[in-house]
Amino acid sequence: MAKEKTKTEEKGKKEEKADEKKIEETKKEEKKIDGTEENKGKLKPEETVGVLGKETKPEKKEVKKQEIKPKEKAVVNGISLRISPKYSFAICKMIRRKNPDKAIEILEKVILKKVAVPMNNREVGHRKGRGMMAGRYPINAAKEFIELLKQLKANAVVNSVENPVITIIKANKASRPYKREGRRGKRTHVYIEARDKTKLNFNKNKKPKVNQEKKK
Repeated sequence: MAKEKTKTEEKGKKEEKADEKKIEETKKEEKKIDGTEENKGKLKPEETVGVLGKETKPEKKEVKKQEIKPKEKAVVNGISLRISPKYSFAICKMIRRKNPDKAIEILEKVILKKVAVPMNNREVGHRKGRGMMAGRYPINAAKEFIELLKQLKANAVVNSVENPVITIIKANKASRPYKREGRRGKRTHVYIEARDKTKLNFNKNKKPKVNQEKKK
C-alpha cells in the first residue's frame, strides 16, 4: 500500500510540472504575438533606406514669420501731471518743431532762470529777451517736461527714428482733485509725438506733413 501511494504522488508531481511548462510556453507565445502587432506600423532602419540608398526623414513644416514693420514715430504720454496747464501751454508752444536734445537744453536754462518762457497772451510781468513781452520761469513744469523728453528720446531709438523732431505737442486740462478747505489742485495731460525730420515738409504757417508718394 505504501508503494502505491508513493507512485501516485510521483505521477501527480510530474503532471503538475508538465502543466506549468505548458503555461509558460503559452505565455511566451502570447508575448511574441504582442510584439509583432506593436511593430507592424513601425519600419525597420533597413526599410527606411530609399531607392537611392538615402534614409528618408520626416518633412518639417515651414512656419512663416510675420515681418514687423518699423514705426515712423515716437510717442510719450504724461497723464495727470502735477503742473499748471497755463505754463504747460506756453512750454508746448516754445518747444514745438525742435529737436528733443535742444528742447532739453532750453528747459534746463529755464530752470536756471537764464531763459524765460514767453507768455505774451497772459497778464504776466515783462521779461528781457528778443521778441518777448511777458514771460515766466516755470521750474516745476520744466522739470516734468524734461523727463518726458528723455523718454521720447529713448522711444525714438527703439523705434529707429533718426533725426527726431517734435511734430505734435499739446497739453490739456485734467480732472482737478479736491484738497483741504475746498481748494482744488492743478493737473495736466501732455502728449508729445516725434518723427523723422527727413520725411517731413515744414511750412511756417501750417503743420508739418508727412511726405507721400504721388499717385499715378
